[in-house]
Amino acid sequence: MIDLLIAELKRTWIQFIRYPAEVIAGLVIITSVFYGLFLSAQYMAGPNFAFGDRLDAVVVGYVLWTLTLYIINDIAIGLQSESQTGTLEQVFLSPLGAPRVFFARAIASLALRLSLIVIIIAILTGITGSQLAFPPVLALPMLSLVMAGYGLAFIMGACALIFKRVQQILGVFQFVLLFLLAAPVEEWNGPIEILRYLLPMLPSTGLLRDVMARGIDLNWGDFGWAFLNGVAYLAVGLLVFAWAERTAKHNGSLGGY
Repeated sequence: MIDLLIAELKRTWIQFIRYPAEVIAGLVIITSVFYGLFLSAQYMAGPNFAFGDRLDAVVVGYVLWTLTLYIINDIAIGLQSESQTGTLEQVFLSPLGAPRVFFARAIASLALRLSLIVIIIAILTGITGSQLAFPPVLALPMLSLVMAGYGLAFIMGACALIFKRVQQILGVFQFVLLFLLAAPVEEWNGPIEILRYLLPMLPSTGLLRDVMARGIDLNWGDFGWAFLNGVAYLAVGLLVFAWAERTAKHNGSLGGY
């Protein structure tokens, strides 16, 4: 498994240095979209309106949405690309098994994605004046969010195995994620409050906003729910992916496109 992870790290780095324009263009698009939304909100609110910690919370939500899209697209788009190039069956013939290969590939890609996220945070805080906190305890809710994100990624990967083309599904899904991750779910009260513990990544997102944007200490009870949320969605994602693999093999459509 260590050799596989090292190989995937090398593969990810080679792809990065061979296609730097794509990465740079992605950074420009992501920051430009947020800055456009920021200027529009500032114009509608008026010059004397103070955003306060709401701006910091919005920045955190947008950055987490970007990270989640990176995670989900890595597996789903990767599967679709492998199918188009005719190398998908080679991956599934690996003695380590396809889930391990894609999981190692996702971890290798995550190292690069986190570096890009740091750059995006630096740019957004620079252009908006937002001030975020980065205590070491931040790693715990981030871990639970990443686990839930990979659970969704494997579910989208299962869709790519069965349906082959998933661009439209991902397009719709990214707007649903934007609503979920940008909404202040930690402020929900009443019967709807239960949704913040059941929907993917919402407990982690609320904790990250509290810690990074509001300077609130980590709530260990909420972190317990966030960790369970991440483990549950990761387990469901792996199970759904395994089912999709068996179905594709049974139907003889694994290498088809």
